[in-house]
Amino acid sequence: MNVTARPLDIVIIVLYLLGTVGLGVWFARRNKTTEEYFLGGRSFAGWVIGLSMLGTSISSVTFLAFPAAAYTLDWRQLVTNLTLPLVAVLAIVVFIPFFRRGQTTSAFEYLGDRFGDSVRIYGTLSFILLQVIRLAKVLFLVSIPMSLLTGVDIRLVIIFVGIFIGIYTIAGGIEAVIWTDVVQSIVLWAGGIVCLATVAWQLPDGFGQIFEVGTQHGKFNVGSMGFNLNERTFWTVALLGIVSWLTMYSSDQNVVQRYLAAKSLKEARKATTIYSVIAVPTWAFFFFLGTAVFVFYTVNPDDAVAELEADAIFPYFILTQVPVGITGMVIAGVLAAAMSSLDSSINAISTIVTVDLMKPYLAKGKDDRFYLRGARIVAVIASVLMILGAILFSSLQKESMNDVSWIVASVFGGCLLGLFMAGFFTTRIDNRSALIGLAVAISLNVYLGVSAAGWLPDSLTAPIHSYWTGILVNLAFLILAGAIAVFRGRNEKDLSGLTVWTMSGNRDERE
Repeated sequence: MNVTARPLDIVIIVLYLLGTVGLGVWFARRNKTTEEYFLGGRSFAGWVIGLSMLGTSISSVTFLAFPAAAYTLDWRQLVTNLTLPLVAVLAIVVFIPFFRRGQTTSAFEYLGDRFGDSVRIYGTLSFILLQVIRLAKVLFLVSIPMSLLTGVDIRLVIIFVGIFIGIYTIAGGIEAVIWTDVVQSIVLWAGGIVCLATVAWQLPDGFGQIFEVGTQHGKFNVGSMGFNLNERTFWTVALLGIVSWLTMYSSDQNVVQRYLAAKSLKEARKATTIYSVIAVPTWAFFFFLGTAVFVFYTVNPDDAVAELEADAIFPYFILTQVPVGITGMVIAGVLAAAMSSLDSSINAISTIVTVDLMKPYLAKGKDDRFYLRGARIVAVIASVLMILGAILFSSLQKESMNDVSWIVASVFGGCLLGLFMAGFFTTRIDNRSALIGLAVAISLNVYLGVSAAGWLPDSLTAPIHSYWTGILVNLAFLILAGAIAVFRGRNEKDLSGLTVWTMSGNRDERE
């Protein structure tokens, strides 16, 4: 269903887009080397990096998919986010010092140092796959309100917005990415507060009615407390959250790149602390916003809502209930959220392709200007894949994009977490043990992925929810690689500075 475009809203959105492009062009003039393009000269303060991490992780998934998940079901998918502070402690104590042990640029340089080239290449390719899927998902979500506002086919909106974001990102580098993240984090909260105030103002019994009606419909539930591999129970989602945040803090280039862009170890730790403190309330707020919108349409029924997919209901609310002019500001916030997330992923893909594939394997021995041009070409390719993937997502049937997000991350996440955990916390697992464990775990990953897709007969389908795929695959890798390592005997490789047991004396010089 289309909503009549209001000129003032469109003017505000266009002004925001032009301002963002101007920011990208401004920072483009400062990107003369790959070090500046990828890490901004490693000069950022902790509070800037912390807000940037928030902006990168919240994206339009927070603004649109979280409310959709709460509207459709309840708060059980928030449980994954509640586990974040537990993992953040491990990141602050263990992970950050590992990645700042030298002039590292990519998370996967560590895998190469610890396990060799084959494992490094696997980690790089696995991350690229996940990020391309993430890019497509976020671009699709942000195109929904734009399509509703303008009446333009969503596929054309995806193409336009994707090209726009690609141009800005290719020009701006990490410095533009980080500062845009800071701005959008503030804009996102402002937009959400405006929407919640709109709901409360129009409910007959005010703000308290959100709790009353939401409770009556079970909208604040966090899932069954039972333990069932085939259902989204509290414990299933909590374990998924722990695995997801461990993966993010230990192996996600978007996060690791920010560890490295901070000007010291102290500032990197401060950034992670700030992010962890403000992220959980942010996510909880947007789940609450989804419940509020559910209550609004329960009290004020609208026939048009029944025709919409879950991910389109909140955008529809924004475009029909929020006052003119303010609507444009809210949608600008959605765009800001998407752009900061998308430019981060595009820049991360560009970074690891350059650092982990081009420099050591595909184009060795070139000068820095060659690699800088190559990084921008990779960003162009990533932008094209983002657009094509978003068009594909627009044609899929799904409960909500947040549900799809967790399934995709679980099924295609591979063994990245297992590899980094084995690297950090064991000395026995060597390259050969890791490769054998990886081969078996990838085979299991393929089987569980095909099973989750429903492509196998019932007799061969695994009786577990697809959310468990990532957990089982990483666990299988660790068990098998560990068992093989025991039989192979002592690891003869020099592991100085590469495990928690051999880290002493290898601290960040800018601590």
